[in-house]
Amino acid sequence: MDGFREYDHYDGLGLAELVRRKEVSPAELVEEAIRRIETVNPQINAVIHPMYDLARQQVQQGLPEGPFRGVPFLLKDLLVYYAGVPTRSGSRFFRDFVPDHDSEIVRRYRQAGVVVLGKTNTPELGLVPYTEPVLFGPSRNPWDLSRTTGGSSGGSGAAVAARLVPVAHGNDGGGSIRIPASCCGVFGLKPTRGRTPMGPDIGEAWRGMAINHVLTLSVRDSAAMLDATAGPDVGAPYIIPPPERPFLEEVGRDPGRLRIAFTTRPLLPGTVHPDCVRGVEETARLCQDLGHIVEEAAPQIDGHAFARDFLTMVCAETRADIEEGEALTGRKARYGEFEPATWALGLLGRQISASDYSGALRALQRAARQVGAFFEKYDVLLTPTLATPPMEIGWLQPTGVKAVALKLLGSLNAGALLNKLAGIEALAEEVFAFIPFTPVFNVTGQPAMSVPLVWNDEGLPIGMHFVARFGDEATLFRLAAQLERARPWFDRRPPIGRG
Repeated sequence: MDGFREYDHYDGLGLAELVRRKEVSPAELVEEAIRRIETVNPQINAVIHPMYDLARQQVQQGLPEGPFRGVPFLLKDLLVYYAGVPTRSGSRFFRDFVPDHDSEIVRRYRQAGVVVLGKTNTPELGLVPYTEPVLFGPSRNPWDLSRTTGGSSGGSGAAVAARLVPVAHGNDGGGSIRIPASCCGVFGLKPTRGRTPMGPDIGEAWRGMAINHVLTLSVRDSAAMLDATAGPDVGAPYIIPPPERPFLEEVGRDPGRLRIAFTTRPLLPGTVHPDCVRGVEETARLCQDLGHIVEEAAPQIDGHAFARDFLTMVCAETRADIEEGEALTGRKARYGEFEPATWALGLLGRQISASDYSGALRALQRAARQVGAFFEKYDVLLTPTLATPPMEIGWLQPTGVKAVALKLLGSLNAGALLNKLAGIEALAEEVFAFIPFTPVFNVTGQPAMSVPLVWNDEGLPIGMHFVARFGDEATLFRLAAQLERARPWFDRRPPIGRG
């Protein structure tokens, strides 16, 4: 049998159930997924490193009896290692870096039974909310090939939307699971800080603001994968309380009458597109119809200061990533091996003093306390995931004089001059205009999800963003499953990837 042509009629757990009933074999699923990648990927550029031989070998050697046994899966090419396979992080500097061991999260994915078929596209070092790296070129949105997939898990979002795989890995340091979930019309949950492992090579990514999980077609796949991967690993910097019951058992459980706040006012500097405003208003009415208490309210933070402090952290971490990369590769980093924007952030990071860095983190933590107080009154906050529908590819890239300045000052290593001309505060205003909601909840560590509930008149998906209290993924899974029943999205498919 040549593959399994009904492959895209099922989510991950559905495929695994067919494998358990011996109605299809893991080998058949793998071959069908490979066929789809080979057919569709040239259009969307989601998979940048196929691992077909390794996948076939994995199946031949036998798969663990996990909840996703035999299900094709993709890894994002950032922050996780698969032994013997390059981890390039979207960067020319890391093109030859090959780790000799698996990350703990990869070990847990494989123990769950998935078959890893390849690596997905990501922007350089995962720094921007769009996936257009110089090394591999842009990923394209299956709903409209001229549009962004978002980032930094943009390749994974496109792959799931186009039904190359039902589940793909992502990570989220400022919205990088939720942003592509919104752009690509799939489900994406960022777990609570510390819920999934980052080791053994990372203690905290971006001071604990980044975390691993997946993008999925269904709510239940996200819950089941979190069950399979959650829990501390050896040497974890902190351990959070385990859930009351498996997350999969929350899917379908009555969420009760939730107190839901909603806002369309950006939390960070930005302007929200009318389509996103309408989406939130429509979703708020849906939640009210489902019996929840819904009212307009938002946490009060200084968005301008927050954006400046968050970008200060990112600049410092980028500098540290470049220097750590030098140790990993045994080579000195040079300007031409990084994209101008990445190199510029690294130069700015070199200008930041230790006290400025510490001060920025302290200010972010104080803002997180303010947000925490808001959730004493509300169970859930609803916002748009993004400020706009998916933008055209290239729209968010630096252009004109700014692009020339970045290249010139970067080539001169003129960090001090760059800081005077650009300034972190001015740069922050631009960086967060597209994503004025998601980064706040990386700082607070709260669980948050983008749910594909809205499409605009152009047929582009617009994710709805829900946030719960720290440690309370259970409420989000209950609510998401309720919304999935009320407004199903599984059979809503983009033009690219059908059949």
